[in-house]
Amino acid sequence: MVDFELYPEKPQLHKQVVQSNWGLTVFTIVLFIAVFLSIYSDRADFVFFLVFVLLVHEFGHFSQMKRFNYENVRMLFIPLMGAFVQGSKDRYSQKESLLVVIYGPFPGIILGSVGLYLSGVYQWDWLLLLSFIFIFVNAINLLPIDPLDGGQILKLLLIRQRDLYLMIFALISSLALIIIGLLMKDWLVAGFGFLMGIRVRAMQKNYQLRKDLNELHVNYVVTYEELSNRDYHMIKQVLIKDKPVLAELDAYAEEGNSVLASHVSDLLIPPIKQDLSRLAKVFLFLAWIVLFALPIYLLLTLDFNWYFEKL
Repeated sequence: MVDFELYPEKPQLHKQVVQSNWGLTVFTIVLFIAVFLSIYSDRADFVFFLVFVLLVHEFGHFSQMKRFNYENVRMLFIPLMGAFVQGSKDRYSQKESLLVVIYGPFPGIILGSVGLYLSGVYQWDWLLLLSFIFIFVNAINLLPIDPLDGGQILKLLLIRQRDLYLMIFALISSLALIIIGLLMKDWLVAGFGFLMGIRVRAMQKNYQLRKDLNELHVNYVVTYEELSNRDYHMIKQVLIKDKPVLAELDAYAEEGNSVLASHVSDLLIPPIKQDLSRLAKVFLFLAWIVLFALPIYLLLTLDFNWYFEKL
C-alpha cells in the first residue's frame, strides 16, 4: 500500500508480438543462396550443403525455444554472415537456456563426426564435404567467444549476469575477432569484431547506469511486471539524468509513458533460475571438450588419401 501512496503506478508495457514468419525465413534463405552462388558459382554443392548445415544448426535452437515456450521465435539467414534464431522469455532457466544453446552445435558436430567416419569407410566424397562443413561451422560456434554459442555457454556456466565480467568478456571477444579477421585477411570477421566493439560501449553505459541504481538500492534483476512502482520511478530518473531528452517524454501522457516504460524495461536484467547442478556443469564442460577432440581424432586416424587423389 505504501508503494502506491508514495509513487504513481508504473505504466503498462505493451509487448511487441512478432509471429514466426516462415515466408520471411524462406526469402532470407533464397537471398543467402543467391549471394553465395554469385561468389562460388562453380561450387553449388558447397553452397547447398552450407545452407543445409545452418538449417540443422538453427533448427536445434528453434526446437528448444519452442519446447520451453519462448515468445516471438523466428529464424533468419544473413548473406555472408550466417543465420540466427531469435526469441525471448520473461524468466529464464539456466538449464533451459543451456539446452537452447547446445542443441545448435552439439548435434552438428556429432552428425559431422559420424559422416566423417562413414565417408572414410565407404569413400563417399560428397559425404566427406558435408561432414567437413558440419564440423567446421559447429566447431567455430563452440569457441568461447561472445556472441557465438561457446560464449553463451561460458556465460551461463560461470558468469551469472555480472555486468563487469560480461563487459570484459565481450571486449576480449571483440578484440579476438578483430585479430583473427586481420590474420586471416577476412575483413568480414574483422568488421564484425569492430561492430561488437560498439556493443561493448553500450554495455559500458548500462554498467554505469546499474552502478547508480545499486547506490539507490534498486532491484533491476526482475521482470517489468514484478518491478515495484518505487524502483520504476528511480530507474526513470536515472535514465532522464543520463539522457535529458527523455524528460520531454515524461510530459506526454500515454505515448510518452509507453516509450519511457520501454527504456526502463531495456535496463532490467531478466532473472535466471540457477537450476543446473555442479555435476551437470562438469558433464557439460567435458562434453564440450570431447566434441572438440572427436573430429580431430577422426581426421588423424582415418585415411583420406583417396579424396585428394580424386581431386
